[in-house]
Amino acid sequence: MLLVLAVVLLTGCASVPKDYPRTPSTAFPDYASTAIGTYFEKAAASHPGQSGFGILPDGRRAFTARIAMTELAEKTLDLQYFIWEADATGRVLAERLVRAADRGVRVRILVDDLNLKGRDAVVAALDAHPNIEIRLFNPFAQRSAQLLDFIADFDRVNHRMHNKLFVMDNAVAIVGGRNIGDHYFDVHQQVNFRDLDVVAGGPVVRETSSAFDHFWNSDWAVPIRAMVDRPATEADLQAAVQTGRERIAKEPYPYPLDQDVATLKSKLTAIFDTLIWAPGHMIFDDPNEIKQYGRTITMTEGFYRRIGRLNSELLIEVPYFVVRKRGLEAVKRLHERGVRIRVLTNSLASNDVLAAHAGHAEHRDELIAAGMELYELRAEPAVEKRTFYLTGSSRSSLHNKAMVFDRKDVFIGSLNLDPRSGDINTEAGLYIESPELAAQVAAYMDKGVLPENSYRVQLDADGDLYWVTETSGKTERYDHDPNSTAWQRAKVRFIRMLPVMEQL
Repeated sequence: MLLVLAVVLLTGCASVPKDYPRTPSTAFPDYASTAIGTYFEKAAASHPGQSGFGILPDGRRAFTARIAMTELAEKTLDLQYFIWEADATGRVLAERLVRAADRGVRVRILVDDLNLKGRDAVVAALDAHPNIEIRLFNPFAQRSAQLLDFIADFDRVNHRMHNKLFVMDNAVAIVGGRNIGDHYFDVHQQVNFRDLDVVAGGPVVRETSSAFDHFWNSDWAVPIRAMVDRPATEADLQAAVQTGRERIAKEPYPYPLDQDVATLKSKLTAIFDTLIWAPGHMIFDDPNEIKQYGRTITMTEGFYRRIGRLNSELLIEVPYFVVRKRGLEAVKRLHERGVRIRVLTNSLASNDVLAAHAGHAEHRDELIAAGMELYELRAEPAVEKRTFYLTGSSRSSLHNKAMVFDRKDVFIGSLNLDPRSGDINTEAGLYIESPELAAQVAAYMDKGVLPENSYRVQLDADGDLYWVTETSGKTERYDHDPNSTAWQRAKVRFIRMLPVMEQL
């Protein structure tokens, strides 16, 4: 402990630089001058007060759509993500953004700093492109030792930006649960996420761009060039691009990306014509709430206001479901009013964050006793089998964040129902008032709770939990977390004894 304190004292003087050049910028204003912007302006004129929406439940199509946007962009690309992995997906998207920048498209990338450790040089090299600017949200002062910042500056670095959005020419946006990485687009060989995005066109895109600009121009967003020892050069850029392209050539993407993009672009008008037009809004936590209130409030309070108006049903699908006293009381009140509540979240076997499962396990019995229908995803469900050349034997995990209210309106975004999303991190998503879109999302969610894909968690006569599922048409029952080890369950019990629930 004395050694740790000594290190903290010696490094405590390190801080994020405040005096650095940073030019404010905003979304492309003349969006209607682009080809796709023109299309959506005409369509929006026929649907006053509405925007066009379509869901992207399939990882392959979701990534194809993003790559197509890099090719279709005429003026700008704005990307905001919590995680950007240095894997095949991350490299391919970065290289396509460089191609767009080479032909004159302005590219702005805002990424949370938590997962960028050790990659400053590569990120700064891409930032050296005259048409690419990269900023880090709430960067760590200790570039190679984040733990020291957590020890010495916890109140600041504990707040992260969990938002995920992608905007092209201020005319089309993709918002949802997916970060950038193999896990999110069905190409990882061990674990792939069940996830969901929504693509949008029309007036709501301007709201999405406004949210991006708010973060981009805030004091929380620091240019990567302010965090490195020396400015990156043109030579650094060319070396980074060349290295990336060599790796992409040696490790081809698992499905024919260029062919998929060409097919999508050839059917673009038909795809746009299938969008559902409805009222919708971008909602997000203002990072300044952290300084003003000590926590984020917009998303959480908006959720509670909406469930307070429920008449019949609430469907929820989130990977991390950690309920506190307020949530438990809300479930009880809704059940008393006859509102059905169904939740699908991760099981212990499918959860990628053991501590989050510990928080979820804390109140499972009380939630079920209060009337909630609780399901947990199987680690190897039969949902949406992959068709590319990999074996298809990878484990599944739930990552999407979607809610359907009374089958009338939906939320799709980055918000988990846990203390970290509720109070600590910033979140963002689209709230859409459309029974038609709600029906599509509900149908997607219904697949997740099928008995071959999930466990129904219930209480027996003695008040003990048990799990029911189905394999090859045969019902199976478990009296503890299915497909988990004794060691995993022991670790969960230990975490539940720690005073960490407000951080989960």
